[in-house]
Amino acid sequence: MPAQRPAPTLLTGLLVLLAALAPVPAHADASGPAVPARGSAYMGMGVLVHDGRSGTPKTDLATQTEGVDVASYQGDVSWSPLLGSGVRWAYSKATEGTSYTNPYFAKQYNGSYDVGMIRGAYHFATPDTAGGAAQADYFVDHGGGWSKDGRTLPGVLDIEWNPYGAACYGKSKSGMVTWITDFLNRYKSRTGRAAVIYTATSWWSDCTGNYGGFASANPLWIARYASEVGTLPAGWSTYTMWQYTSTGPTVGDHDKFNGAVDRVVALANG
Repeated sequence: MPAQRPAPTLLTGLLVLLAALAPVPAHADASGPAVPARGSAYMGMGVLVHDGRSGTPKTDLATQTEGVDVASYQGDVSWSPLLGSGVRWAYSKATEGTSYTNPYFAKQYNGSYDVGMIRGAYHFATPDTAGGAAQADYFVDHGGGWSKDGRTLPGVLDIEWNPYGAACYGKSKSGMVTWITDFLNRYKSRTGRAAVIYTATSWWSDCTGNYGGFASANPLWIARYASEVGTLPAGWSTYTMWQYTSTGPTVGDHDKFNGAVDRVVALANG
C-alpha cells in the first residue's frame, strides 16, 4: 500500500497562493530581455547601444564650454568638484512622459545653480504614452519652465531611442514630426522660449525621415560619443551643444557648448 501524503497545512496553502498571485516585476519580460523600469531613462541611454563610442573631442577647447547632464541614477551630485574641473553649465532631468518626476531634480537643479553654474532642465519624451502638448505641460509644471535671470537655460526635449520598446515608439515618420511639433509649440506658448532638441542623427533619420523643419527656431543638442560630431540632422548647419561621452569625470555624461561661456549666458538670456 503506497505511503499516504500528509495533508497540506494552512501555511503551505497560503504560501502556494501567494506565489501564484505574486506580480512579475514591471521591468521583466518572460519572453525576452529585461526592460528598464518606466522613469529610468536618461539622456543618451540608447546612444552607446545604437550609435556611439566613447572618445575625446577633436575641437579647439578654447571655443568650447564644458557641461554635464544628470538624471536620477546619479543621485546627489558633487557640484563643486565639477565646477573646479571647468564645468560651467548643467542640465538635470526633470520629467518623463506625464507621470514621472526625477526625485533628485530639485537638489540637482538648485545644486548646480548654487555653486555658480548655468542650469537647465530636460524632459525625456515617450511619444507612445501621451501627446506632445500634454508632455510639454507636464514638463513646465514640474520644473521645466524658464526665467530670465541669466543663469537658467531653456528646456530641452530629449527625443531618442525608446528604451521600453520599439525605437520610434510605434509612430510613423510624419506622426513623429507632428508629435514633436505639438511639444515644441506648447513649450513655446508656456515659456516664451524655443526648446532645445536633443537627439542623435541616426535616430532622427530613422524616426522623422530626417525632417529639417525645426532647425531655424530650435537649437540642436547632438548626441554622439566619438572624437568628432559627425553628420548633423537635416536643417542644422551647426550644433549648439554636443554630448560627446558617457564616461567623463565625476558624472559620466559630459558635453561641449559650441562657444565660450558668454554664449551660454546669451542662450540663457534668450
